[in-house]
Amino acid sequence: VQLVESGGGLVQPGGSLRLSCAASGFTFSRYYMRWYRQAPGKERELVAGISSIGGGSITNYANSVKGRFTISRDNAKNTVYLQMNSLKPEDTAVYLCNAMWSFYDYWGQGTQVTVSS
Repeated sequence: VQLVESGGGLVQPGGSLRLSCAASGFTFSRYYMRWYRQAPGKERELVAGISSIGGGSITNYANSVKGRFTISRDNAKNTVYLQMNSLKPEDTAVYLCNAMWSFYDYWGQGTQVTVSS
């Protein structure tokens, strides 16, 4: 089982990034997919989630990112995305991908996002 995040980097305030999480080793379409983030000295925070295709691919977001971030999934490519617009310095964190179904719970290693001028 693997979850590999990519797309992080350094961006100026107001800029955009698109994160990707490529999954392998499990039936991706069954899983609820989520993006979390963790900043230094802070607790891990749920950013966005998207249900399985059977669950209608329903999305939900933390209040802090609502209207700026969009989560989506491509079940043909076994990939979940996080489009991040209007980035702020407080969005700086390591962003981690999570897959959950039944009692299965998988995590990626994370990708660093730094928002700074």
